[in-house]
Amino acid sequence: MNYKFIESDAELKNICDALLSEKMIAVDLEADSLHCFKEKICLIQVATAKEAFLIDPFKIKEISPFSKVLENEDVIKVFHGADFDIRSLDRDYHARVNNLFDTEIACRFLGVKERGLAALLKQNFNVNADKKYQKADWAKRPLKQGMIEYSVGDVAYLTKLHDIIHQKLVANRRFSWAKEEFEIQEQVRYENNHALPLFRKVKGAGKIDNRSLAVLENLLQLRLKIAQKKDRPLFKILSNSSLMAMSHTKPVTIDQMVKTRAISPRQTEMYGKLCVEAIVKAVNLDNKELPSYPRTRRPKKDVIVQEKIKHLKKMREKLSHSIGIEPGFLLNNTIIASIAFKSPATLKDLLKIEHVRQWQVETIGRDIISTLGY
Repeated sequence: MNYKFIESDAELKNICDALLSEKMIAVDLEADSLHCFKEKICLIQVATAKEAFLIDPFKIKEISPFSKVLENEDVIKVFHGADFDIRSLDRDYHARVNNLFDTEIACRFLGVKERGLAALLKQNFNVNADKKYQKADWAKRPLKQGMIEYSVGDVAYLTKLHDIIHQKLVANRRFSWAKEEFEIQEQVRYENNHALPLFRKVKGAGKIDNRSLAVLENLLQLRLKIAQKKDRPLFKILSNSSLMAMSHTKPVTIDQMVKTRAISPRQTEMYGKLCVEAIVKAVNLDNKELPSYPRTRRPKKDVIVQEKIKHLKKMREKLSHSIGIEPGFLLNNTIIASIAFKSPATLKDLLKIEHVRQWQVETIGRDIISTLGY
């Protein structure tokens, strides 16, 4: 596919004016989340059926013309796995995406098991997509020719893929189901993962004692500070598993830290002293100053509710096979638990339950009510 770099505000405005007359465009983004602390959009790929445009956000001062294209209700925006892209567009530009068609979500309604873009391109167009640049540093300039070709390839076939998938959805009377999910996907927003206390985002933190939790929080805040200063991803400073290990062993000297092998010799050389200081500070806290993991009071297990969950899961497995939609997407466990607890007697009551979709009520609502014993 022919492509053109957009590197000025004037070029962007001209292209976006033209895009507003298109019925459909393909969109993808490249970011640098694996290479810096504060990730950012590094390249925006847009394609019509005939041509691709590579928008360089580092050269563009005013991105609003593109935001207007994304927000336009008349232009279909085809993404593949749009969640990360929509959150990134919100974070960097406060842009909204309207009239979304997500090929990955759409494939779920068709029972497609291999939904990666490379697999779909191979299956539908016999194209072998080279994913070697998936983890490249897209903030570096100039971009390598291979990276340019990779980025164009991510959007070159999306409008054609849309046509194939859309036709299948319509033929199976499932487009309205997918459309509902697209509209929900449009509403996702960027979430800041650095809100205190940081331990809430660490797997396993809820299972350790309060003293260890204090050590973990101090280490997490230290890592955050170092990552910000060095502009490096958190995992490239110290891993969560290393921090959890130190929160358990609580080494208060460099020698003790070396013996634990929680971090590498190189990391010990760079961060060992700072880690020890953070650990000592937590170890010396008074008991009343220790943090505690927030607990949500779980209702006591109700035998009747548990039995309903069991029957709903059996129903889901059976219908999943006949409908051709994966069980977890057809009805996830969280929703099943809510349904079992509230035990709706009518389809109208079922739809009132949080996160229950209209398409789920339409498709399996009567089976749910029947399974609950009504």
